[in-house]
Order: sequence, then structure tokens, then C-alpha cells
Amino acid sequence: MRILLVDDEVELVSAMAERLNMRGVNADYVTCGKSAVEKARECHYDVMVVDLRMPGMDGIEVMKLVKEISPDTGFVFLTGYGSEEQKSASEAAGANCYLMKPVKISLLMEKIDAAAQAACTLSE
Repeated sequence: MRILLVDDEVELVSAMAERLNMRGVNADYVTCGKSAVEKARECHYDVMVVDLRMPGMDGIEVMKLVKEISPDTGFVFLTGYGSEEQKSASEAAGANCYLMKPVKISLLMEKIDAAAQAACTLSE
């Protein structure tokens, strides 16, 4: 499975990528929405784990643009500023999951697997 982590917190996103790679997940990372869309044009990701609130382009906008390129990519949103409004907006936009930071790596792995399975089901 190939995933892309997108978060403007460099230390957080690089540590998550390292921990996922140690668990056998092929994880790349970028630190802004624009780079995420560019990466999606370069290669296919099964799942993207995206911070909802980033400067420039937010997570929902990233998802909309990536879905135009790769409709079968699953999405897990992360946020440090959770609210019911954000959760509802992310679900309405089509996210597979919404998690609060900090997140345990075991829970993140579980949600990534679920998002990949859901994306596979939708594309079949």
C-alpha cells in the first residue's frame, strides 16, 4: 500500500512517515496542499492522510483536487482543532475518516487500512 501524508508540521509528518515505513507501509510525505496535488499527478496513492487546517490549501480542497486526478484514493483527515462542524464538513466532502491529533500509530494504521478497503470497494 502506498500512502501520502500531508501536514504543515514538518516534525510530525516526517515522524509519522518514518513510523509507518517501519511497519511496512510505503509512506511519502509533503508539507503543503499544493505539493500533495503535484504528488498525486506523479503517482497513485491508495490513501492520503491530510491535515484539515493548513496554510494556503486546506485538506478538503486537497481532497477535491486529488479526487479529480485519482477518484479511488481514500482519505483520512487529521486535525488538532476538531469540531462537529469540521467533522460534518469532512464527511460531507467524502472523507473516509476524521481523527484528532495526536493519534496513536495503531489507530492510524487501522483507519488507513479501512480507507484503502473502502476506496477499493467504491472503484470496483
